[in-house]
Amino acid sequence: MSQLKSKIDNTFKSRETEELLDKIFYRPLGYLIALGSKKIGMTPNAVTILSIFIGVIAGHLFYYNNLMINMIGILMLISAEALDSADGQLARMTDKKSMYGRILDGFGGNLWFISIYIHLCFRLIESGSSYTIFLLAIIAGISHSLQSAMADYYRNFYLYFVFGENKSEVVKSNELQMLYEELSWRKHFIKKFLMRVYINYTIEQEYFSKKSINLITFVSRQFSDQLPAEIPKMFREKNKKLIKYYNILTTNTRMMVLFLSILTGYLQLYFIFEISILNILLIWVVYKHEQNSQEILEEAKRLNSENVYA
Repeated sequence: MSQLKSKIDNTFKSRETEELLDKIFYRPLGYLIALGSKKIGMTPNAVTILSIFIGVIAGHLFYYNNLMINMIGILMLISAEALDSADGQLARMTDKKSMYGRILDGFGGNLWFISIYIHLCFRLIESGSSYTIFLLAIIAGISHSLQSAMADYYRNFYLYFVFGENKSEVVKSNELQMLYEELSWRKHFIKKFLMRVYINYTIEQEYFSKKSINLITFVSRQFSDQLPAEIPKMFREKNKKLIKYYNILTTNTRMMVLFLSILTGYLQLYFIFEISILNILLIWVVYKHEQNSQEILEEAKRLNSENVYA
């Protein structure tokens, strides 16, 4: 059992940043799916595409005011999430990691929830709500996008500073723009489209992370060979307690609220939860992470000046 646990852990980016439900359920299940996928020759992107189809169909099943159909939809969405876990694990297991795979993975999750929002809206309209419910869904969708983007960004910052650059997926929008300009719409339509989506996603992250970007820019220039030990230590001390809040802003918590909303019939509850509670948490997390980044930057500048005059 301990050997299996060790093998599963090897497919994590970091156990420290994983959510509890992922560690005890989705990652072990995803690992088994990844093993099976590897055995039959499925690629990580093929697993991602399968998860997209299942997640989008799950969204459609939430349209029906039928508990049995809704339960099937819930099981399908859980399956899609397990596949979403498996694609990354398979990529790390087979060393087939790619930027476009990561982009497709994130884009696929957006397609799930677009399907969910649209079908919930039509179900509410059929139950007597006005078409203004779409406005609530759009606000919730924009909120969802920003919440997930910032949580993902800050977790990657944590991986970068605490576990090293090779564990992280932090990338700047201007670097992505250069890759985008090298692609042709005629020859690389899908890649160029995905890159455009990812650039917009990254710009959104950067807009709210000025101090964090200042920090990573400074340390990458001044400590290009190796970070002083004080920087990762300080980053971990200040930000480790924020990880649980990053995780609340991602998928599992909102899925549980979604399932509760569907099973009780209070569908608006899900949209209200995203717009109110998760946005309040987002504002606090961004404020705290930016504040911590500024303090760590000041310490990095002090260490750099000591090295210069040593």
